[in-house]
Amino acid sequence: MTTPVPEPIAVVDDYNLLERLEPAGPGELFRARDTRKGRTVAVRLLPRGYPGDANRQVFIERARGLATLSHPNVTTVFDVGEHDGCIYIVFEYLKGQSLRSEMGGRPINVRRATDLAIQMTDAVADAHASGYVHGGLSPDSIVITAKGHAKIPAFALASRDGFAQPNEAKLYDYDSPEEARGLPSDERSDIYSVGAVLYETLTGKRPMHRGAAAPSATNPHVPPELDGIVLKAVAPNPDSRYQSAATLAAELRSVAAILDVRGATDDDEDEEPNSVNVGGVVVMTVVILAAIAAVAWWFLR
Repeated sequence: MTTPVPEPIAVVDDYNLLERLEPAGPGELFRARDTRKGRTVAVRLLPRGYPGDANRQVFIERARGLATLSHPNVTTVFDVGEHDGCIYIVFEYLKGQSLRSEMGGRPINVRRATDLAIQMTDAVADAHASGYVHGGLSPDSIVITAKGHAKIPAFALASRDGFAQPNEAKLYDYDSPEEARGLPSDERSDIYSVGAVLYETLTGKRPMHRGAAAPSATNPHVPPELDGIVLKAVAPNPDSRYQSAATLAAELRSVAAILDVRGATDDDEDEEPNSVNVGGVVVMTVVILAAIAAVAWWFLR
């Protein structure tokens, strides 16, 4: 028995819009059906007039350029077009949850946090190599797929660098210190955002722009090697941060290898230090007492 196809909310060219989703950005976001390919996709329908006549064609070209990105940790862009005066972007539909939901209001396992940071940094490094700065990373925008992989949103890659509308509310709250002051940003701003997300996954808190305490001050499971990497990534001065995402990814991989060698365990449950095998001690005590008794009996005899 075949499942009936639901009636679309609306139709945008070859895409039947089926369900409104939480947009996390300008315009509206829909789960949709690609009638040509027969697949489920996500469609972002931008507000009319976004991003403005002066930037419109540049924006469309940048958005179409995202289709050339092919990284497992970046959402794939399938199509970009215009419908009834509005730009739309079609990209892969992801089943999963936000990183914020996985965190559940508390730090996550150190090894897991490191692995997710590696995936995010790899994705950002790939975008930088193609000339894109992201600027939209946060635990709310990063999707954790059903298989546990991190996916960063591609939309912010196209909307970066001056496409925000006047008086438009900020979409993301993990800006670097220089962005918060309205200064120019570059790849190092993305490095700060990756570091800020990693900091929060390790501590449950966001780092302070004026300088952050070591994550291990809040979470004793964080090794000193990871402390140094995180603090360098979120340094207030961009010149003091890692100068490339690829370098940050390499450093994080080194720490991951160290954690694996040390046999990192689930740090959600503390193990009791110097635990003693009570049964073994009792047996050993009985043996010793028996030996002493035997020696005493032999001498007395």
